[in-house]
Amino acid sequence: MPPISRPPPGALAMTPTTSAPVTELLARTSESAARALEQAQRITGVIQRAAPTFAPRLPTFPDLSPFQKSPFALAQDAMAYAIDATQRGILFWDTMRQAGNTFVSHEAAGCPPVLHFAYEMVVDGRSLPRPCNYALVSITPPEGWPAQNPALRPFVIIDPRAGHGAGIGGFKSDSQVGVALRRGHPVYFVIFFREPEPSQTILDITAAEEEFLRTIATRHPDAPKPVVIGNCQGGWAVMMLGATAPELTGPLVLNGAPLSYWAGETGKNPMRYAGGLAGGAWPAAMLSDLGNGRFDGANLVQNFENLSPGNAKFRKYANLFQNVDTESERFLEFERWWGGFFLMNADEINWIVENLFIGNRFSRGTLSAGPGAAFDMRAVRSPIIVFASAGDNITPPGQALRWIADVYDDEQQIKTLGQTIIYLMHADIGHLGIFVSGKVALKEHAEIATTLDTIEAVAPGLYEMRITGTEGTGLNTGFQVELVERSIADIRALSGEAENEAFPAVAKVSALNETLYDLTLRPIIRQFATEQTAELRRQLHPLRAKRSLMSDKINPFMAGFATMAEHVRAHRQQAAPDNAFIAAERAMADRIEASIDRYRDTRDARQEIAFHIVYGALAAIGITDDVPIEAPAQAALAQTPEVQVAMTRIATGGYAEAVVRMMILLARARGGVRRDRLARSNALLTTESPFAEMSADARQSMIREQTLIVAVDAEQALATLPQLLPGAPDRRRALQTVADVAGPETDQPEAVLAMLARLRETLKLARPVAA
Repeated sequence: MPPISRPPPGALAMTPTTSAPVTELLARTSESAARALEQAQRITGVIQRAAPTFAPRLPTFPDLSPFQKSPFALAQDAMAYAIDATQRGILFWDTMRQAGNTFVSHEAAGCPPVLHFAYEMVVDGRSLPRPCNYALVSITPPEGWPAQNPALRPFVIIDPRAGHGAGIGGFKSDSQVGVALRRGHPVYFVIFFREPEPSQTILDITAAEEEFLRTIATRHPDAPKPVVIGNCQGGWAVMMLGATAPELTGPLVLNGAPLSYWAGETGKNPMRYAGGLAGGAWPAAMLSDLGNGRFDGANLVQNFENLSPGNAKFRKYANLFQNVDTESERFLEFERWWGGFFLMNADEINWIVENLFIGNRFSRGTLSAGPGAAFDMRAVRSPIIVFASAGDNITPPGQALRWIADVYDDEQQIKTLGQTIIYLMHADIGHLGIFVSGKVALKEHAEIATTLDTIEAVAPGLYEMRITGTEGTGLNTGFQVELVERSIADIRALSGEAENEAFPAVAKVSALNETLYDLTLRPIIRQFATEQTAELRRQLHPLRAKRSLMSDKINPFMAGFATMAEHVRAHRQQAAPDNAFIAAERAMADRIEASIDRYRDTRDARQEIAFHIVYGALAAIGITDDVPIEAPAQAALAQTPEVQVAMTRIATGGYAEAVVRMMILLARARGGVRRDRLARSNALLTTESPFAEMSADARQSMIREQTLIVAVDAEQALATLPQLLPGAPDRRRALQTVADVAGPETDQPEAVLAMLARLRETLKLARPVAA
């Protein structure tokens, strides 16, 4: 749908006989009409997309081919199925009993991290001057794994605190932790405890994480700055650290991190409407008051389950029943993390909901960092890698990537600020798969870790990481990695809807509803809420109750399944895979899941339409006039101080500046860079003179400056190369070095060969340089 162009206020022509008030009224009327038309078109588009969801569907007849057997064969199948289904039922309920026991024991132990690896405490945030329930632990490599090299870049992993506990980033051997440990890196994990410290805030947590990074720097004085990995909401913490303490952070990796919550695709990402449909942030405040000042994370987990009720309410249990002989262990392992529910202070959850879910203030540059300060993502100087997935319905690609377009005017501004941003898109993995999938760990996370080894050789800019090839073994994978230059327009295309004024309207309504709640219900609820009533509410929460009731420690009727399950395992009789009733069971399970999913799709479509009707109408009447949707525009590229300083030095420098500039020109002509070239470039910059004698900061500063020069005026950058290399020997050596990094000329595209020819011509080197 093409955007509606609105007349700016006061844009109507003013005749000598027209009074100023009348002109202003006409201008406002015209603008309101344009807004109303824009919202009407948007609502119409939403309804059109949702229409197939409401269309009636003809019933489909079941596949009866499995029953095309003789009556005797069907009778045999029925008997075998009856025995098999009964045994599977006993094993299923015994697995549920074990899950219930695990839940009760895990809760009694305070919900410790579910890390697969041993660890030792380094810093306990509860003992800091600004105490919080976070802590830094050091991961111990398992026996037989490579020893940690303290001189290698440390890895720091921050898990999400979104209802669950810590440990999902090291949940398995093949995980983010496992990838780093196998490469010999020191690995640290930021864990958190079930109970928050009294009156702790999100800013207290940020301060604690800064202290964690200072401690790591002290423990590894000879290592580069640490890689900081943020999973889901942990990505907020990583970016807040990068903005407030850029001197402490190395490369930042954001996995499924929702930094731009308004973004998403119409008809596919319903969770972003939840805040508006609830009337804003007041429900979170009420739940915190009912919890005696603490918010129960089980409420967040329930929201996640409601996104996919077919799986959460039925399919995962049906899959366990159908494959109980092989799925039991995996089910129990995952339930240990999924069923651990943590608490937040009221101030913490209100800060998150108001600033991120509803206000979208981080990507708009208005997120408060304390009195008189705001978090500015442009202050981040470390390279950033963003991992998103098209199959993620909790953090869709728009929410993971749109912040780039919100924070930076264009890709040239990214280069101006010396920033390197790389994003990687998975085709279909779900949200949790980004963190727990072994295949993702061995491919995407392993290749990210490998790229981080050479990331300092990447020129500033915006890139897409592409991984091709086939899987190998261990660290010697057959994957090939290429970084392809991208633009802000590419990010906008991936983001879907992000500039709809209905979302800022939610922030206005939320503020109004919170005021009404503060004046009416809050005093009454606080008067009657006690810690005893709050704990009772927590224990009776459906997600806790259904697990507790499965435990034989709570429910004595479950105890008998342990003995029965032992007998069944000793006398297991599985039905044949071609059993007709097995096929019918699976077909019935598919139909039930499809029915639940149809209910979900209809529910989501209705909610989306309702959201746009309500908040679109509010936007049309101008309720968002004083709510800026975008961050303030930045100065033009050529007018920034960084560019002006760099351009005064376009003809200043020597061999090092010339080599770096030529490599950037070649990469620009190619439109990207493969990892093998990155590795050669990194080796050149770290082992050969004169680069080896430079500090890492000096090399990065030179690369940023030469990137700026090429970005602003590539022709002049090329023309001034002879002034950097006045002597013929240095010119030959420099071009030979650049050609060696680029690789054989037979492997180069036409644009690169043309640039090599221009370099030779500019440097007056008639003879081709062998690669």
